Amino acid sequence: MTGNNKWIGILAVQGDFELHAEMLRRMGVAWRLIRRASDLEQADGLILPGGESTTMLKFFAEENLGPAIKEFAAKGKPVFGTCAGAILLAREVLNPPQESLGLLDISIERNAYGRQVDSSVQEGQCPGLSSRPVEMVFIRAPIIRRVGTGVKVLGRANDLPVLVEQGNVLAATFHPELTQDETIHRYFMKKADDGTGSE
Repeated sequence: MTGNNKWIGILAVQGDFELHAEMLRRMGVAWRLIRRASDLEQADGLILPGGESTTMLKFFAEENLGPAIKEFAAKGKPVFGTCAGAILLAREVLNPPQESLGLLDISIERNAYGRQVDSSVQEGQCPGLSSRPVEMVFIRAPIIRRVGTGVKVLGRANDLPVLVEQGNVLAATFHPELTQDETIHRYFMKKADDGTGSE
């Protein structure tokens, strides 16, 4: 999938990073776990997994990871956030407001679907990525309430944007790593293989 020396970093602070690793392993993609800023230096892409965004932010402050991730994205390297990862990437976070990396011009509302018991599996549409419906797992998922003019909506479910992209930054409000469907991860890997973000 990627060149011999290319590998993807997976933020391993908290959350379901192991499931992203398993997905990449199935796809034959090299990966390494990222726990400190220096781990990012040679990575060709970065995945921010689902989990608890406030816990991740505390770790960012302790390890100076926030500035490192911003610098990584500024170099044009692809960054992919799922669920809590999408919250971390957003420019504005609601319910309640919290700090974020601000790499993606969206407003996102935390836990917008309700509690854990309100989680669901749905079929969404990603017409530019797949001709068939894509399985999407929503767990205490956020909802994207505003999409900036420079942001492209790649996927929708129930008329809501659930997969968005701005340059080299990709975010999903669902958990593609909880399915056997490789569509979203393959799209992200194409960005890593190209070495540039989509315009």
